[in-house]
Amino acid sequence: MPPSPGRGVLWLGLVLGSLCVALENAAQANPATDSLNILLIIVDDLRPSLGCYGDKLVRSPNIDQLASRSLLFQNAFAQQAVCAPSRVSFLTGRRPDTTRLYDFSSYWRVHAGNFSTIPQYFKENGYVTMSVGKVFHPGISSNHSDDSPYSWSFPPYHPSSEKYENTKTCRGPDGELHANLLCPVDLVDVPEGTLPDKQSTEQAIQLLEKMKMSASPFFLAIGYHKPHIPFRYPKEFQKLYPLENITLAADPQVPDGLPPVAYNPWMDIRQREDVQALNISVPYGPIPVDFQRKIRQSYFASVSYLDTQVGHLLSALDDLQLANSTIIAFTSDHGWALGEHGEWAKYSNFDVTTRVPLLFYVPGRTTSFPEAGEKLFPYHDPFDSVSELMKPGRQSMHLVELVSLFPTLAGLAGLQVPPRCPIPSFHVTLCREGQSLLKHFRFHDLKEDPYLRGNPRELIAYSQYPRPADSPQWNSDKPSLKDIKIMGYSIRTIDYRYTVWVGFNPDEFLANFSDIHAGELYFVDSDPLQDHNVYNDSQGGELSRSLMP
Repeated sequence: MPPSPGRGVLWLGLVLGSLCVALENAAQANPATDSLNILLIIVDDLRPSLGCYGDKLVRSPNIDQLASRSLLFQNAFAQQAVCAPSRVSFLTGRRPDTTRLYDFSSYWRVHAGNFSTIPQYFKENGYVTMSVGKVFHPGISSNHSDDSPYSWSFPPYHPSSEKYENTKTCRGPDGELHANLLCPVDLVDVPEGTLPDKQSTEQAIQLLEKMKMSASPFFLAIGYHKPHIPFRYPKEFQKLYPLENITLAADPQVPDGLPPVAYNPWMDIRQREDVQALNISVPYGPIPVDFQRKIRQSYFASVSYLDTQVGHLLSALDDLQLANSTIIAFTSDHGWALGEHGEWAKYSNFDVTTRVPLLFYVPGRTTSFPEAGEKLFPYHDPFDSVSELMKPGRQSMHLVELVSLFPTLAGLAGLQVPPRCPIPSFHVTLCREGQSLLKHFRFHDLKEDPYLRGNPRELIAYSQYPRPADSPQWNSDKPSLKDIKIMGYSIRTIDYRYTVWVGFNPDEFLANFSDIHAGELYFVDSDPLQDHNVYNDSQGGELSRSLMP
């Protein structure tokens, strides 16, 4: 099918009509021309299944190349493992208990407080701010406008093909179209002949071309859909992952000691036509082994497809000679379980769903400036079997949180880092609850040990997840605010993960830590996959009580 003009052309017209005004306003706010640009890449549902994080199966040469020139955080964690709450949290620098968003159904500026966002702060400091794809979660949680006009210099761009993501565009063995979980496609066979992430990359490159001619610095955020379900990607990427090479999760069983409240029944997966046909029992499954391999195959194929889009974007940045003047931050809103603990989604407090990739490229700091004619980010084809695995440049083993993104980007760009939030901070427009990560970028010598010094035992990452009941039910994964009865607060240190599930009042947004429903305690050294809950053991019980707020 030929591409349809649709929203893309309408959006481009709005951009052309408003870009001049945005540039003029930015120049008036900050006439300096030596500020570093920001390119923020946000991926949906991406766990650290990447070569640069040690995954030997996944082919991600372009992201690995970015990591080789970046500071990579090995232990970065989201504050809630679901899209809208996580994005609002790290884009405002506030935790879910402050944004008061645990579901998808409220706008923080009305529901909690008129909190500034990362792009808003850069806009107010003279940057032209632009949004492409899924940056904020669409809908009420971003006021049906991606938080415009607060955060963006002109209306955000959404790919016209987004609307087909959950429709019947997956051709099954019967030759008919289905709304499947597994959806490798032929691009000539899909509506508009394209996919959302391809459109987002194309539009982002067009914006970079326009900003190349501008004297004003830019903040460009691009949000990629894959590997979010459904696994709708160009079918040729399946060839990278033959089924005979796909292993199962190391711990595919529901752990014996897992309290029922901690389990998510992955209801959105069950609604897909190909999964429905399996007649899997609710809530504990299991999915047949051959279909488990197919899910993992399609997830990894989606990651490699995503990698090509990142590669094209960064190669364009290079070609436009913007790589030496642009900070690049790459992260995901949360992880995703691929059969670990018998789960196939996010919606939990485990590492597999809260741990995310996080890396920062800073020109001249995380790597040396290139020599004349040298490219920093040449495109790498994941189908090229001779390409060598690129190792990360610098790494930090410290535990960090996504709420640190706001102060870190501000500081790296030379802006004043917003102050720490008081408690409570609902009345404070500009502050942040995350720690700045700037100290990790203070390199004395580019040849020093790539593992940064420090005491990681001093750091803690916090996550949380709501539940409507003590046992899995139809809305356990994504309860509406009014239905939340229990909140699971989780502490991750370098040594353990401790979670306590306590009573929660959704009307007053209050947790009752004297009303304990269940607990989890996992020691990372001896139980890295978090399969053996020792909360109820005498030693574990004593430790858990000592760690309670």
